[in-house]
Amino acid sequence: MAAHSFFRTTARLSDYLSTSFLGGPRVLKFAWVVNFQKGATLFWVLLLMWAYQNFSVQAWVYLALHGTYGICWLMKDAVFPDPNWQRRVTFGGALIAIVFVLGPYWLFPWVLISGVPAAQGYQGADIPWLAVAIAVHTVGLAIMLTADAQKFFTLRHRRGLITDGMFRYIRHPNYLGEMMIYGAYAIVVWHWLPWAILAAIWLVVFTTNMKMKEASMERYPEWADYHARTGMLLPRLRRSG
Repeated sequence: MAAHSFFRTTARLSDYLSTSFLGGPRVLKFAWVVNFQKGATLFWVLLLMWAYQNFSVQAWVYLALHGTYGICWLMKDAVFPDPNWQRRVTFGGALIAIVFVLGPYWLFPWVLISGVPAAQGYQGADIPWLAVAIAVHTVGLAIMLTADAQKFFTLRHRRGLITDGMFRYIRHPNYLGEMMIYGAYAIVVWHWLPWAILAAIWLVVFTTNMKMKEASMERYPEWADYHARTGMLLPRLRRSG
């Protein structure tokens, strides 16, 4: 199944904006841009807590979750980096990625800790929902790391379609894990703004990337059978009888 023209156009535009925007030398690795945002999140949240003098349970839980995720991401990049993110980008491309894709994630803790865009008395999620967020985050992080590790080490020894392990029932477990991770942050914040940001990123960036990846995988003979028995993000329900 060929990727829809909309996704091809979106992919070309995204590639230009994140790689070549404003032109000039490509001296930065895209991975450096991503790693900076991920690694600096811990300090960003701590800065917000100090600036607004907010040391609530919700703030500490958010710090623990999003901050340690950044550390896990840097460890992942050191051991099994994503080859697609080793491409060089312009300073303009890095700026676009920071402002429009990665930067909005930093609004999550700002909403929670500052309380500026929320109603009076706002404090974030209640304790039971914090427990849900921790559980979702833990499972999501395990799914994302395991899927990325399987993909990296499998392709080092065998090129081709991966249809076992984490990819046995769903075609994009790494994206599922990432969505669970950031969905957990939105639960902690307990405000509509993080969900609006996630909806935009998931519908435009994630969906485009998954559709283009699937268009690339169509060249494998086993693709048709694999596509028929798996779901994009959730296991496909089998029909009885």
